[in-house]
Amino acid sequence: MIALLRETNAYKRTLADAERREQPHATLVVFPDEKLLRALLKECAKAFFCAEDGSRTARLIGEEHFSDCLFFPEEGGKLTAEIGGRIIDESILRPVEEEKKLFVLDAFHLASPLVQNKLLKVIEEPPAGVYFLLGATSEHPVLPTILSRVMKIAVPPFAEERVAAALKREHPESAGADEAAAASGGLYSVGESLLLDGGEQFRLAEEFLLTEEPEKFCRGLSDKQDKRIFFAALSEVLRDAMMISCGQEKFAKRRGGRAEDVAKMYPAGALERAIELTARAEREIGFNANFAQCALALAVAIEKERDIWKRLS
Repeated sequence: MIALLRETNAYKRTLADAERREQPHATLVVFPDEKLLRALLKECAKAFFCAEDGSRTARLIGEEHFSDCLFFPEEGGKLTAEIGGRIIDESILRPVEEEKKLFVLDAFHLASPLVQNKLLKVIEEPPAGVYFLLGATSEHPVLPTILSRVMKIAVPPFAEERVAAALKREHPESAGADEAAAASGGLYSVGESLLLDGGEQFRLAEEFLLTEEPEKFCRGLSDKQDKRIFFAALSEVLRDAMMISCGQEKFAKRRGGRAEDVAKMYPAGALERAIELTARAEREIGFNANFAQCALALAVAIEKERDIWKRLS
């Protein structure tokens, strides 16, 4: 997984700037894989200090204990006004071991406008030797005033074959890496979750499409369900079913599932629309905490499309 992160433009650019000693005072890394965002920031921080693998500096950065590389907030936390104040106060202090000090701000997309405004001045004009590395899954929640004062590096999703290769390196004992990578959307953590659950999400997605009692099925879905993983599996089942429906079975990614049953139930046009509806539902789920309701609305919309296309055919 580390090898995959070091293939990103963010890591390579940070390392190149450090070797040239031409580092921007503030960098925003936009990386859509939320579960790996902090890990990528750590690799970029190692590159920032030109810390070689196995060195004390690299180890301490990985443990978040290096005195001149400060991580905020704690893992899984959220930047608050109080933490913003601590960052401002800490930025005044001189580096301890190096000539520079790096503040790594994780999950910046979750920071409120109040907190971002509080940090604006120090990010725009940090004290001498102070640098900022911000990480976000999207730039849209970041204030324009912040965006205009940082160098932005957008990390695109990984190619499917890169995700598959990384999954095989990390989990050589697990079968289905290619199928998981195909459904990952270029996000390693999604592919890994699909690989390690033994195909359960794919089976759940197939049942979602084939059930005759969608309301009862959706009521059984928990808000603890990883929505992104479910939608990834659902999209892949729909794509495979559409390939089969169009007579292109050789392009279907998964073998041994129930995509053929789905293809028999849904016309190709309905499957294409279902893929679009699933993508829209995935975008909107963040605004709807009730996963069961969101899933039922999607099920109703897909069923409606199926009935329309059946009448047309």
